[in-house]
Amino acid sequence: MLLLAVCDDMPIECADIAKQIENILKPSNIDFMIKKFFSGQELFHSKENFDIIFLDIKMPKISGMDLAKKIREQGKQSLIIFITAAREYVFEAFDVEAFQYLLKPIQNHKLKAVLEKATKRLQIDANTDFLIISADRQTKKVFLKDILYIESIGRIAKIHCNEGTLETYEQIGILADKLVDKSFFRCHKCFLVNLDYVDSFDKTEVRLENGERIMLAKRRYEDFQKRILSYMKQKGGII
Repeated sequence: MLLLAVCDDMPIECADIAKQIENILKPSNIDFMIKKFFSGQELFHSKENFDIIFLDIKMPKISGMDLAKKIREQGKQSLIIFITAAREYVFEAFDVEAFQYLLKPIQNHKLKAVLEKATKRLQIDANTDFLIISADRQTKKVFLKDILYIESIGRIAKIHCNEGTLETYEQIGILADKLVDKSFFRCHKCFLVNLDYVDSFDKTEVRLENGERIMLAKRRYEDFQKRILSYMKQKGGII
């Protein structure tokens, strides 16, 4: 799911921008959610990891520019799109690796172009996302696109990949938290499955494209069904 934030201290403008974004994204196959914030502090203390942040610059207490710096200090790689009536901050925007700088009032065709560009960037980045794990007394990088599923056996998490299996002592719950915004779903207390490799499923198990079968907890069946159908639609599947 694409998670977007709109932060503007003027509630009416914030709502208008969010509505513009919604109208642009609705006709697409993208599964998205937009959250509105009316202050920099409110956004800063939010626990969500947003894909795209539309950020006003001139706000009381903490400016959008200062907030962007704090976001980068936290190591977050959200695409930041500044929305402002002022032109003079455009060079500062480069310092926080802003994705785009939009002037108010925002023209719909420019917003649409920026959103298309941003979603393409995120799709490219999704193919290069990776986990850093400790395995075989080494620190290793594992690309998410190579992971079929993760299995918890006692204190060990087995990461089943296209090229073999890696073992780490990291808890599956921690791995699930790291992958919460990615193409993974915890279908059972002992299994995290990569939705990219799901071939079919029923109320008790998930079958992967390579023929492997993993357990699907009954209480998670409905949530899994909703998630996989939404994911398939997002990827262009005909449902």
